[in-house]
Amino acid sequence: MLNIDLHCHSTISDGLLTPTRLVDRAAKRGVKTLALTDHDDVAGLDEARLAADAQNITFINGVEISVSWRGRVLHIIGLDIDPEYTPLKEGLAAIRTGRSQRAENIASELEKIGIMGSLEGAYTYVGERRLIGRTHFARFLVEQGHAKDLKTVFKKYLVKGKPGYAPHEWAALSDAVSWICGSGGRAVIAHPARYKLGKNVLDDLLHEFRTLGGTGIEVITGSHTADQVQDFAQHARDMNFLVSCGSDFHGPGESFYDLGQLPDLPAGCIPVWHDWKIVA
Repeated sequence: MLNIDLHCHSTISDGLLTPTRLVDRAAKRGVKTLALTDHDDVAGLDEARLAADAQNITFINGVEISVSWRGRVLHIIGLDIDPEYTPLKEGLAAIRTGRSQRAENIASELEKIGIMGSLEGAYTYVGERRLIGRTHFARFLVEQGHAKDLKTVFKKYLVKGKPGYAPHEWAALSDAVSWICGSGGRAVIAHPARYKLGKNVLDDLLHEFRTLGGTGIEVITGSHTADQVQDFAQHARDMNFLVSCGSDFHGPGESFYDLGQLPDLPAGCIPVWHDWKIVA
């Protein structure tokens, strides 16, 4: 299989490596095609593309958009997008503004249980774009000794029903898919098993997503078990979705898969890049 990774993050959002260093790591680990998919921001794409050209890596413009759907937070990846498409740029800017407000709300919730200074602490982990997310809070909480690692922090503090969780209304699913498709890109549901949807709700999501113009499901990703990989591969086959793969790499020591480490796609699936001439 072609060594391809279509989901990773840089310091533009909540990754540990700059776009250049991320691409350098991908090159050293044998990645031939890479998409940078920072959360709600495309500011790192130009830098990453320059680095990829120097490393002879095929680079794909990407983004991971935060979405609210039936009271849940979903992530939709846009691949092969045009980052200059005006509705996409304006939509992402609005989401980033909302991130700042949510960060203040998270800090307020943590203060209620005696954890002070979390907003300032989280911002020390934020890159120059000042795009803040839960991962920045998680790094601060680990540093302060409130949990042993990021995974534990999220389970203990930052998910629904736990202290530190702050509800927030993100973009509508219809808007996110419209921005991606309107820019010439392909919309993919990121790490679908993570949402823990029951069968009926999952079916509703997949049918609605397809009706809106979504075309892909991320099957191989760091948070999927082997059984979940097979499960979502079957969903893709049954509903004629394309499939994608991505490490969801954030940095050394923080991700289940490193760059260049992904297993093969399950048999019988059509990859999201099947008709991309630049990947062929």
